Amino acid sequence: MSTSEIFGSNVFNDAVMQEKLPKATYKELKQCIANNKSIPLDLAQVVANAMKDWAIEKGCTHYTHWFQPMTGITAEKHDAFIQPSSDGKVIMEFSGKELVKGEPDASSFPSGGIRATFEARGYTAWDPTAFAFVKDSSLYIPTVFCSYTGEVLDKKTPLLKSMQAVSTQACRILKLFGKDVDKVTSEVGPEQEYFLVDKSVYEKRPDLVFTGRTLFGAPAPKGQELEDHYFGAIKERVASYMKELDEELWKLGIYAKTKHNEVAPAQHELAPIYGDSNTATDHNQLTMEIMKKVASRHDMVCLLHEKPFKGVNGSGKHNNWSMSTSSGEGLFKPGDTPEENLQFLLFLAATIKGVDEYQDLLRVSVATAGNDHRLGANEAPPAIVSMFLGDELAGIVDAIAEGRSYSKRAKCAFELGVDVLPTFIKDTTDRNRTSPFAFTGNKFEFRMLGSSLSIAGPNIILNTMMAEELEEFADILEKASDFTSAVKDLIKKTIIEHRRIIFNGNGYSDEWVKEAEKRGLLNIKSTPEAIPLFKAEKNIKLFEKHGVFTPAEVISRTEILLENYSKIIDIEANTMIEMTKKEVLPAELEYIKELAKTISKATSICDCIDMSSEKEQLKTVTDLYNKAYKAVNELIAAVDEAQGISDGEAQALAFRKSVFEKMEELRTYVDAMEVNTAKKYWPYPSYGDMLFSVK
Repeated sequence: MSTSEIFGSNVFNDAVMQEKLPKATYKELKQCIANNKSIPLDLAQVVANAMKDWAIEKGCTHYTHWFQPMTGITAEKHDAFIQPSSDGKVIMEFSGKELVKGEPDASSFPSGGIRATFEARGYTAWDPTAFAFVKDSSLYIPTVFCSYTGEVLDKKTPLLKSMQAVSTQACRILKLFGKDVDKVTSEVGPEQEYFLVDKSVYEKRPDLVFTGRTLFGAPAPKGQELEDHYFGAIKERVASYMKELDEELWKLGIYAKTKHNEVAPAQHELAPIYGDSNTATDHNQLTMEIMKKVASRHDMVCLLHEKPFKGVNGSGKHNNWSMSTSSGEGLFKPGDTPEENLQFLLFLAATIKGVDEYQDLLRVSVATAGNDHRLGANEAPPAIVSMFLGDELAGIVDAIAEGRSYSKRAKCAFELGVDVLPTFIKDTTDRNRTSPFAFTGNKFEFRMLGSSLSIAGPNIILNTMMAEELEEFADILEKASDFTSAVKDLIKKTIIEHRRIIFNGNGYSDEWVKEAEKRGLLNIKSTPEAIPLFKAEKNIKLFEKHGVFTPAEVISRTEILLENYSKIIDIEANTMIEMTKKEVLPAELEYIKELAKTISKATSICDCIDMSSEKEQLKTVTDLYNKAYKAVNELIAAVDEAQGISDGEAQALAFRKSVFEKMEELRTYVDAMEVNTAKKYWPYPSYGDMLFSVK
């Protein structure tokens, strides 16, 4: 089959609905979705029957309500289409009621105290704005997830609410510019980084199996120093994996577009084409799942942890965010004369204001235990939130703030000095990979996300903060007697008050850290420090005002995030303890015995034999053994103490400041042991074995 035939072949998309549904049903369904109206049960019944027939044609026997709980991954419970018939056989049925509502157990998912274990009932509800699809002989129905008492327990529901909120306020602004727009859509294109390692090597590393990252490991002789892996020729085995991955994603209607080698050895990237934020979130969750599944078929393992290997670049996820109208007009497109484009400048000013006022929420939205290893590590943006606008926009913004005319930069041709090579128009600005939030021509690239993170959280924040700023702008401008003057004054006032968030320089420099502090920008270095800011009074008011979260839901999510951090560090620490006590120390002891035996045997034969080198080696490894032995016991004590803390915030801080520091100390000794121990004694594959395992 050709790519065009494969694409979307497993999706109950618009084309399939037009084919399978009666015309009147299709029209009514589209009108309900366009007008944000609930789907009537009789309409749902017709859709359900068509979905079922189509899915059975595709070989399906089951259906599932597919949802996104607060675990960060997806969840599914499968039910067969079968219903008993009077003749002792079965018939295949799927009702509108089953399409619209499901009832998974809500007590075993993270709820942050909203639900007790004995309060089990929860509901999933069909999201008709997302297409159903077929996978693994089941019909997958995208749904939202809530508790019996109505509290939101998933990531999709608040994302949809935030999309609705920003659409409402953006339409108000556009109406003032004389445009009759009924809907504005927030859009995302998430670039996904990942590592591939051979399955046989992965299975010999308990830390990778249990935690997704290496807790021990001395650097390989070669890492990324030569910069030869980035955009390098793709190995045949990896290319075969990428080919199958593309095909599997295309079947599900996922616009997988770009693939290449990334900076670190064994690291790669996949980037899709833009989609609306809801669909893009669904697709990214599917992409991560299918990446792992396809890798297994090729005897490899896909690692999505933010920092699987110390000393080489970790993996992020660049969240390319924009907004467009129902007619396709991009609201962040500057046009040929951005300095005169008041609509663009107003949306730009709203974004500048939002990023400045809600820098804490943006930092919270990317705060995870894994991402703490990346942010500020000269491979990802720093933990300080700032905006990069580029030379042209920065010049326009400065001119507006200073009340002077902007001297437009002339477009120039890029010539390479060889007559046969083509010339092209040079972009008006460079790119800045050190910026957390960078303007890239017609969108903003939020670069702080970790590779395993659901993109729902960051986009909830982006949409909600934008809704707030646009609402404030609309309230002012709707009362203005002279709209044009009012817009210009508002843009200038906003830029002057919030330009501190704009920084076009090197975000990795020590000078920027000092400068950011002078500007009053936040520098939140770890997840336990960031998460409590989510429930700050101003943030609770923001979410409640725009109907995205209730105060109780904000508090519950704060508790979930803190608990998740503590659990991850706890698992990592216990894995470290087990690896050290059961394999590292016993292996090192065998090596110590061998060295001692060699020295003893040689000196017993002739005391004239010089064994000073062997004795020095014995002393080195014995000292490391003793230090590691002491450190692992101190780690055990630190874990026990942290586990005994009942307050979520205090416990997370204890895991960060006490447990994590002890883990780092233990690692120092164990990594030094690896360097000083004969390979045949070392119990685990080395960094060289893992990073260069896929030939």
